[in-house]
Amino acid sequence: MTDTDFRVALLAGAAAGSSVDVSLFPLDTVKTRLQSHAGFWKSGGFRGIYSGLLSVTIGAAPTAAVFFCTYETTKNFASSVGLSKSLPIVHMAGASFGEMTCCLIRVPVEVIKQRAQVFTNTSSYSVLRNTLQSEGFRGLYRGYLSTVIREVPFSFMQFPMWEYFKILWSREQGKPVDPWQSSICGAVAGSIASGITTPLDVAKTRIMLAEKNSALASGSIPHAIKIIFLEKGVKGLFSGIIPRVIWISIGGAIFLGVYEKVKLICNKHFTEEGYL
Repeated sequence: MTDTDFRVALLAGAAAGSSVDVSLFPLDTVKTRLQSHAGFWKSGGFRGIYSGLLSVTIGAAPTAAVFFCTYETTKNFASSVGLSKSLPIVHMAGASFGEMTCCLIRVPVEVIKQRAQVFTNTSSYSVLRNTLQSEGFRGLYRGYLSTVIREVPFSFMQFPMWEYFKILWSREQGKPVDPWQSSICGAVAGSIASGITTPLDVAKTRIMLAEKNSALASGSIPHAIKIIFLEKGVKGLFSGIIPRVIWISIGGAIFLGVYEKVKLICNKHFTEEGYL
C-alpha cells in the first residue's frame, strides 16, 4: 500500500465516520435507551437526545480512519501475495482486522457515549472523569471483547455483501459503480447484517451500562444473553432492532457512500498534483 493510498483511505474514512455518527446520533440514542436495563422512558425517553454527542464528535473520525486504513491495507496485502481483491475471504479478513484495530478507539468512545445517553444528567466529560475515578483506565475498555464479538460478525457479513453487490451492479451496467450506487449497496448490506447481529448489540450495551463488579460487568457475551433472555425472552434480545436496522441502513448508505465519494475526490486531487 503506497503512502498516497494510505492517505486517501485515512481522509475518506475520517470523513465517512464523522458524517454518519454525528448525523444519526439521535437514532443511536433511541436504540441505546431501548436496550438499557431500565427501559426507554426511565432512561430518558426523548429528553437529552444529544447526550454524549461530544465523545462521538471527537472519536468518529479516527475510528473510521483506522478501520479503512486497515481494511485497504489487508486488501492490498492479499493482492501482493496473489489473491484477488474481489474474493469474499479477503473482504472478511480485512473487515475483521479493521474492527479489532479500530475498537481500540471505538470502545472508550462507546462507553462514554452510551453512559451519557442513558444517564441524561451527565456530560461526556463527567462520564469520562467518573469512569476513570471509579474504575480506572480499564473502565474505558469495559465491553471491549463484547464489542469486537459484535462488530466482527457484523462486518464479516456487511463488507463482503457490499463488495459483492457493487460487483453485480458494475457488471449489469458495464462500468464501475458511482458513489451513490455504492451507498445503496451499503444500505442493503448493513440492514441485513444489523438485523442478524442485534442480540450481540443488546448484550454489548447491557455490559457497558452494567454497575461495577456486577455479573454483567464481567463482559461475558453468553452470560449477558442468558440474563437478557431470562428477563425478557427472545423479544428482549432484539430490543431496539427497528432503530438499529434503520440507523445502520441509513448509516451504511452515508458511511460507504461518503467513503467512496471522498476516495474519488482524493484520488483525482492526488493525480492532478502528480502523486499518483
